[in-house]
Amino acid sequence: MSHIRPFRTGDEPDLADICLRTADAGADATGLLDDDDLWAEIFVLPYVARHPEFAFVVETDDGRVVGYIVAAPDSAAFEEWFATEWWPRHQSRWPRPEGDPLPVSASRQDGIVRYAYARRGGTQPFGDDYPAHLHIDLLPEAQGQGLGRRLIAALEDALRAAGVPGLHLVASAENTGAIAFYPRVGFTPLPSPEGTQVFAKRL
Repeated sequence: MSHIRPFRTGDEPDLADICLRTADAGADATGLLDDDDLWAEIFVLPYVARHPEFAFVVETDDGRVVGYIVAAPDSAAFEEWFATEWWPRHQSRWPRPEGDPLPVSASRQDGIVRYAYARRGGTQPFGDDYPAHLHIDLLPEAQGQGLGRRLIAALEDALRAAGVPGLHLVASAENTGAIAFYPRVGFTPLPSPEGTQVFAKRL
């Protein structure tokens, strides 16, 4: 059996590992980049650093963390913090790639690093109605047990208590499991950039 609990300081290595092992459209991304650490430093660790109160984990009875949900209640403010405070700490390790940014000439790591440099507050067209955004990941052993639904419910309760009116997320178009899952927990698909699917929900 597993249970949901709030994030605690010290969970970060487990969250980074889960992020890596689910980063390839839900599959294990180990070895896909030159540096496996990049995934977590963009997609999970900044969230628990900035908003630990909106982070929850799945813990097994033997104490292993096998899933998480993290969120930013105000995406514009979070993205501005990411650009001005979080990402500058990492720029010496992952400098801005040079040359043509087109996918045909860029490695996958270069594309992700370019994404990190491009993040800015106020760029989300749906940010006014759905200001919060989330990331959720479960290891395969934790899937199919209703734990994703329970993580989302825990996060939504916390966001409602904080007065947040709406929530969105962006899934890869290749992640068919995620695209099938979110409508079942009340999210509505929105017009989306190519290769992605945006979902949103009023709280």
